[in-house]
Amino acid sequence: MGTLLIRPPGHHRDVALRPAATAMVWIGEGHPHEMIAVPGVSLGDADVLVAVEMSTICGSDVHTVQGRRSAPTPLVLGHESVGRVIAIGDDGALAVDGTPLRIGDRVVWSVTVSCARCDRCLRGLPQKCRDLGKYGHDRIGVHGDLTGAFGSHVQLRAGTAIVRVPEALPAAVLAPAGCATATAWAAVARAAQGRDLEGVTVRIHGAGLVGLSAAAIAADQGALVEVLDPNPERRALAARFGATALDREPDVVIEASGHAVAEALAGVTVGGIVVLVGSVFPADPVPLDAESIVRRLVTVAGIHNYTGAELAAAVGFLAGRGRAYPFADAVGAVRALAEIDEALLAAAAPGAPLRIALVPGR
Repeated sequence: MGTLLIRPPGHHRDVALRPAATAMVWIGEGHPHEMIAVPGVSLGDADVLVAVEMSTICGSDVHTVQGRRSAPTPLVLGHESVGRVIAIGDDGALAVDGTPLRIGDRVVWSVTVSCARCDRCLRGLPQKCRDLGKYGHDRIGVHGDLTGAFGSHVQLRAGTAIVRVPEALPAAVLAPAGCATATAWAAVARAAQGRDLEGVTVRIHGAGLVGLSAAAIAADQGALVEVLDPNPERRALAARFGATALDREPDVVIEASGHAVAEALAGVTVGGIVVLVGSVFPADPVPLDAESIVRRLVTVAGIHNYTGAELAAAVGFLAGRGRAYPFADAVGAVRALAEIDEALLAAAAPGAPLRIALVPGR
């Protein structure tokens, strides 16, 4: 019988921050955010400390502060961000492409932290890790205070998918990549199931940033894309992301709003696939006509978050052919980090832009 060798826990590297980092802490519904100062962090062996360039407010952040989504408090919200590496743990850290990260690298990162060892991670589902962590979703304290994007810095833990990004791409394009763009890429990839999308008809319900991103990704791959949304301004914007009108039943339906699941299931053609991606908040159950699903040979798939490879692919799209689409226009307002409460109210208001951005030190 062999000897079991147990590796001792890795040591931590203390990093002082001068001036101190700041983070906006949400303490519960109905309360304003409180700013805290973080004079230093303790980096694990493969942790990465990032100075935030820009963060954007996602719909889930709005749902949290409105009480529509449960979350532990105190909490630093935010998970769509772009920043620059300023410190790395002693063992170093790798980007998704397998190369070592360096001080000064401009990066985006996954919303999730995974172990890479459990059965789900080994099946290619790191976003559903048995020991999952999520930026902007986990209570502060256990993993330090810089655990969300609504701060001047974020401490990225080992198990985070980190992707280098081009210096030339605007922060407004890159910040949403770690949520909206990567999720849209995962949804289109699931819909394609490895086939060529040239000439495939795609209907997308919802012209939020996920839906519009999915439209651009599918259109760029040769699909004929239709975007449905009750907002006429959003429908007009969809045309700039590659959308048009369909003259036949869609082969693929991507439900990106969370409000049109029944319509998505009913509208897909025989042998089609419905990808549900927008149902990420509590809603009334949707009646299911199982006989119709069976007789029409319909496939129904759910997408929640994404893998590191999908994040890298989404960034590659934004840096390449995605430049043809107006992703930079998605950010309709930029506010100082300290104005977070006003920004969240604006993001929840009727007619709000697709994204409102927060910038530290503005």
